[in-house]
Amino acid sequence: MQIDWLLGLVIAVSSVASALAALLLAHVWVQRRRQAQARIFDADTLDPVFLFLDERLIDASDAGHALLRAAPAQRGHWAQLCAVLAPRFPDFGNRARRLAQVGDFCLRAEDDPALELHGEWRNGVARFELHDTGLSERNEVVDRLALRAMEDELRALREIVHASPAPIWRAASDGAVIWANQSYMALAAPSEDTASAPGWPLPQLFADAAAAPADGATPIRQRLRVPGPASEDGGTTRAFELYRTALPGEDLCIALPADRAERAETALAAFTQTLTKTFAHLPIGLVIFDRTRRLHMFNPALIDLTTLEVDFLAARPTLESFLDRLRARQMIPEPKDYRGWRQKIARIETDALAGLFEDVWSLPSGLTYKVTGRPHPDGAVAFLFEDISAEVSLTRRFRAELETGQAVLDSLDAALAVFSPAGDLLMSNAAYAALWGVDPDTTAGQIGLKEALRSWLARSHPNPVWPRLRRYIAAGGTRAPLETVVQMHDGRHLDCRLAPLAGGGTIVTFCDPPRNALRPTSPEPRAAALG
Repeated sequence: MQIDWLLGLVIAVSSVASALAALLLAHVWVQRRRQAQARIFDADTLDPVFLFLDERLIDASDAGHALLRAAPAQRGHWAQLCAVLAPRFPDFGNRARRLAQVGDFCLRAEDDPALELHGEWRNGVARFELHDTGLSERNEVVDRLALRAMEDELRALREIVHASPAPIWRAASDGAVIWANQSYMALAAPSEDTASAPGWPLPQLFADAAAAPADGATPIRQRLRVPGPASEDGGTTRAFELYRTALPGEDLCIALPADRAERAETALAAFTQTLTKTFAHLPIGLVIFDRTRRLHMFNPALIDLTTLEVDFLAARPTLESFLDRLRARQMIPEPKDYRGWRQKIARIETDALAGLFEDVWSLPSGLTYKVTGRPHPDGAVAFLFEDISAEVSLTRRFRAELETGQAVLDSLDAALAVFSPAGDLLMSNAAYAALWGVDPDTTAGQIGLKEALRSWLARSHPNPVWPRLRRYIAAGGTRAPLETVVQMHDGRHLDCRLAPLAGGGTIVTFCDPPRNALRPTSPEPRAAALG
């Protein structure tokens, strides 16, 4: 029992000793790290010093921070430092990229040999220090560099503003112009004569600028007459878009030329008016929806065809609302399945954008519309409504007449076949199909005289008239009828008659001979018109 107690005491003492040793080691490591950092960067230095880790500023002296604050605005501290140092140390970028390999470098400023830039690589950190050997007070380095940086930035901004082709000016709260760039002055006095240059106060060219929103993003349009040889009175009119930004006690204004935009708008308005006049005379209803699927344009024919109100169309409804209103007016075929109809309507937009939508709407009123969807530029889509009721009615009537004519032919006992001048079988009746074993529903336009002769020869005895039929049918024009007798394999005798039709066609008739007629002893034809 005593041994266990002693063993526990030893373990406890060992644990405490280990903890104390770990704390001691941590304290030593922190002190060494602080000493290493002190060697890399002395916070009490008066020179501008910068510590960078992969172009990321991790620390800087007070003088370094002051220099960065005076530097031109850039994205990131590294870009700001480069903007300050690169004009005076052109090789700074190359040296900084190779600092990890060379370890250190020292550069002298091109415009001031007393100004030196030292770069060092320590513990994975890039250290840059500016040092002026000609100054006794170290803080004067910051003042000189900051002043030069601000002067450079001021000069660059001044050159940019004066070289801008857009007029820029500052206006007081009462609208008086207190500063303007060269473009503004050129508008005020376009002549090169210095005697005509505007004096103080500067002329207020853009009186409407005060009415522009102060957000600097929403322009207003103003037309300005400036001297020039373009018109009879020696002046020309130009268009500008005015932007105004509110500053403390004054406004910053910019006038962007809008002549091209105005000409484009005028041309677009004229083109739109021409299209509108053209569409107004079309008998086909036209409606165009923009990329947001709101109605953009329609013509009067659409109102006549759909019976929709002008007020409803002028309110620019959506495509879905437009189709719903058509359904309410019974201008869309009423579906049996409303859910399926909604899915079909949803596919109309997709199919129209692909140029695939084309449908025929048979309306309860008896009208028939052909609706076509076509894509337009910039994501727009157009729909065409065409009344094809007369065409459909004519087609139906023509089909009914054809069916009636076919029924009349089928009621005849004689077998009839009509051939075109090219030898195509155009029409036949049920008696012909029963006699020669062909289907009249599949023969019209599908077989020619060659196939017909083959079927005739297969069910009848040889006849010298068969080889001469081709020339008769192809002859066209005015011909004398041709008659002959055909003997079938079952022993029957049939009268065969060929007669010309209008348009160069030929009708062939097979019928039973009259009961009192004498059977010919020879099947020679009874006409010499075959040549």
